[in-house]
Amino acid sequence: MHHTAVLFLEFGAIILGLGLLGALALRVGISPIPLYLIAGLAFGTGGILPLATSEEFVAVGAEIGVVLLLLTLGLEYNADELATSLRGNARAGLVDLVLNAAPGAILALLLGWGPVAAVAMAGVTYATSSGITAKVLSDLGWIGNRETPVVLSLLVFEDLTMAIYLPLLTALLAGLSFVGGAITVGIALATVSVVLLVALRFGRVIEAFVRSPNNEVLLLKVVGLALVVAGLAQQLQVSAAVGAFLVGIALSGELAHDAQALLAPLRDLFAAVFFVFFGLQTDPTKIGPVAGLAALLALVSMITKLLTGYYAARRAGIAQAGRARAGIALIPRGEFNIVIAGLAVAAGAHPDLGPLAAAYVLILAAFGPLAARLVQPFITAIAKRA
Repeated sequence: MHHTAVLFLEFGAIILGLGLLGALALRVGISPIPLYLIAGLAFGTGGILPLATSEEFVAVGAEIGVVLLLLTLGLEYNADELATSLRGNARAGLVDLVLNAAPGAILALLLGWGPVAAVAMAGVTYATSSGITAKVLSDLGWIGNRETPVVLSLLVFEDLTMAIYLPLLTALLAGLSFVGGAITVGIALATVSVVLLVALRFGRVIEAFVRSPNNEVLLLKVVGLALVVAGLAQQLQVSAAVGAFLVGIALSGELAHDAQALLAPLRDLFAAVFFVFFGLQTDPTKIGPVAGLAALLALVSMITKLLTGYYAARRAGIAQAGRARAGIALIPRGEFNIVIAGLAVAAGAHPDLGPLAAAYVLILAAFGPLAARLVQPFITAIAKRA
């Protein structure tokens, strides 16, 4: 069969299947994300029906999904709100780093994997999935809540920390000298600084460039600019998600509202593809031997993220219900964590690190959105009582 025909058949079946799973999730009243992840497991290596042709195409779609999720999240807020929130939550960001990097590092050291693997596992347990959290906030209607800027500031703090961490980890895995590692980290920091400066100081110029009375032209400009900035950020060892988020931050007012409405269907399509691809990367046959250890680590990480969200929201003067929502929104792990584990495994850090990280992330990527949906009635009851 022709290559293009197989690609259309496979990708079409995936999209149609996601539509059916989404309909099932709506009927049951849960988030569709866990179902999308299970679908990815079924079609990935070791699954029931592995994909033959379209996996590379799905991988590109998944990357676009993360970019669009963070772009639309950035459109909710302006540059002044971001700067104020980052300044006010810097201490909470440091608490987040200490509480959530520690479990992974301690476990690796207890297992005797060595200091480099410990640094890698620290990153695996530290970073919240910006993509999944953005989807949860949108699905549950939490975007306009008072605690959401606190959650976003922590996500941005994590992404900026990753801009330093990823080059440092890469240098450690490659055995680079101190000077070589310092140069790599310096480039990443300079890139983040430039992107932040442009977003915060030259937002009006960007708006004038993007603005158009025609919806088609506006959509093409916004998506094109987000992808270009995301690509440049990725090339310079900075998260593509950070670049896309800052493009959204740079746009405000009526322009941001119009862009959100145009992007919503496109975002939802590619976001679903992202969650499927996440499942595709996980071989279910390798999860069993490390499932117990991964579940224990996931339980500890849920507690530390809940504490992080509670602490950050309390410092911002938010009530009990909002503190609970902030902690729950931070639970999911996803794209960053798998990238970190992949780098470590490729460099030969430890053969068990990959399966453990995959099982750990899969548990939290599925349970995070589900927990948010299940506890929503209890949080509402707390808010009414208060």
